[in-house]
Amino acid sequence: MYKCSTPYESASKAKIGILITNLGTPDSPTKGSLKTYLKEFLSDTRVVEPPPARWIWKLILNVIILNIRPKKSAQAYETVWGEFGEGSPLLDISKQQKELLQQDLEQKYPNVYQVELGMRYGNPSIKSALQALEKSGCEKLMILPLYPQYASATTGSTFDAVSDEIKTWRKVPELKFISHYYNDQRYIDALASSVNEFQTKHGKPDLLLMSYHGIPKRYFNNGDSYPCHCCKTTHLLAKKLDVEPSTYKMSFQSRFGREEWMRDYTDETLKSLPKKDIKNVQIICPGFSADCLETIEEIEEENKDYFIEAGGESYQYIPALNTREDHIACLSGIVYDKTKDWSDQ
Repeated sequence: MYKCSTPYESASKAKIGILITNLGTPDSPTKGSLKTYLKEFLSDTRVVEPPPARWIWKLILNVIILNIRPKKSAQAYETVWGEFGEGSPLLDISKQQKELLQQDLEQKYPNVYQVELGMRYGNPSIKSALQALEKSGCEKLMILPLYPQYASATTGSTFDAVSDEIKTWRKVPELKFISHYYNDQRYIDALASSVNEFQTKHGKPDLLLMSYHGIPKRYFNNGDSYPCHCCKTTHLLAKKLDVEPSTYKMSFQSRFGREEWMRDYTDETLKSLPKKDIKNVQIICPGFSADCLETIEEIEEENKDYFIEAGGESYQYIPALNTREDHIACLSGIVYDKTKDWSDQ
């Protein structure tokens, strides 16, 4: 009788592989590392949809952007490097999320799941994380991008990277891909708890601003559902907080380039509020599952300066969900809900 001696010999007992992903980070806060990272990031046609003549964008990217932006970005990263560990905040927090999710799943469902972390750009890569799961004999994989709201530039691009790797495998695994969780009640509850806890300690503001990473308006016009998901999250969070419409607002941050992006813009909104006698603001970024350069340097510091310089008096940032217990429980619940038919087999 033939005896199987491959890594899949115990496939029936193999763990379910869980890949959590996020955007990524440079390896160090240096010009060289930023140039490598930004080239990979900005070369993704999901992120920057180039004009029909693609050579125009390649010329702009390689001749102008990659010779100017890396130095400025490196300086920004230097200000936040090591704030949550030894490296970039996003990577340090993501590693902690991975470990805590593994622990939570192991406690609730022993010997069922193996969790790996992969970044869309930079290290650890999605490719290396998937290969680790394959080598462990995981024949059932669930991909959980930590982007609550779907966007082609984030979740869609993650799908591309996963597909690019798996299509090279001899044996394609059973696969589940979570495209969003913007309306998951556990996620909304965790956001609301973070706001309530913060306001219990610091008081309530004149306005709660919910800021999401922006996308070009053209992407929305072409069918991207991201702004709609952001609107729904905002509505559900406001409802859970039981706040009046006049006491909260939604906006979009981090625009890049000259074309029109989804409005209202966060920076312009903050500059305008003091003129409306709104001088006490708290801001939360529900689209970010972990604090990163865009929340720490851009929102907590740069946009605070805009608001104070415009006449604002109190500006406070409510941190991302990061490693909160209710956030990890939310992710654990999503994993189990989407894979319980596998784990029961």
